[in-house]
Amino acid sequence: MELTIGVDVGGTKIAAGVVDADGRILERLRVPTPESVDAIDASIAEAVEQLKQTETGRQVAAVGVAAAGFVNEHRTVVRFAPNIAWREHPLAEAVGKRAGLPVIVENDANAAAWAEYRFGAGRGSTDVATVTVGTGVGGGIVLDGQLIRGAYGIAAEIGHLRVVPNGRACGCGQTGCWEQYASGRALARSAFELAIRDPKAAAPLIEAAGGKIDGLVGSMITEVALSGDPAAIGLFSELGRWLGEGIAALANVLDPAVVVIGGGVAEVGDLLLEPARKAYTLHLSGGANRPHLQIRPALMGNDAGIIGAADLARSR
Repeated sequence: MELTIGVDVGGTKIAAGVVDADGRILERLRVPTPESVDAIDASIAEAVEQLKQTETGRQVAAVGVAAAGFVNEHRTVVRFAPNIAWREHPLAEAVGKRAGLPVIVENDANAAAWAEYRFGAGRGSTDVATVTVGTGVGGGIVLDGQLIRGAYGIAAEIGHLRVVPNGRACGCGQTGCWEQYASGRALARSAFELAIRDPKAAAPLIEAAGGKIDGLVGSMITEVALSGDPAAIGLFSELGRWLGEGIAALANVLDPAVVVIGGGVAEVGDLLLEPARKAYTLHLSGGANRPHLQIRPALMGNDAGIIGAADLARSR
């Protein structure tokens, strides 16, 4: 099975592509995500059908769908999705009937982690954890060459590890979750607080937001930090500290050889990764007496979900 189709379904777009055994996307397309569940099923199937009509697409043998949500242990049903009205939805069956191909469904962070393990920053290692730093914090875990999904398919929700007892409220209903301190949302919150506390220091950030400090978002903070602004760099340094502390905790439990950092916030590069590496080293239990993992930037970018889902369908 050389060619498969990968589909990455998000809240606003459905991206799909024909992927070969080396992780290369040979054909691709992108369409808006409809609102209704049935329309989403139809749009995924239509995207698959369009790809099947291409020269390479005629050879595809299976479809992998990356979905943002809880996917059951059989990789067939989306139990819950935060941005789409999927509730115990048999997505594999619904798409498979329309597309006429075998379909597997995988959590999008797991699919991205698999892509990094197979073709990206984790290639060459059998034990890789991926931390995706976006609006929240997501993750995926590969140990001994196997994607870790857990008994019910919901493993690696690492953004909801509790790092601060009675800390900031999280959308999951708990408090003190890691993503409340190490995510794009946390970065924007810290920038807002800085602008209130010290408008002079935050002047470039405020200017980037057009004077509206409640409009500060990660891309603005990244742009200001990359220009060399000390305050913005300091915000990423603090974010990196939280990231590194969490990675140290993951290392104590999983002992991976590589942790891959992806997501939009990580596009700032070493301004985030170097503080993370320092904090990881400082907080790793018994760090002077054990090998240290490598913290690497992700390489697969926005294509990770497509490539990972397609490769998982191939291996399945």
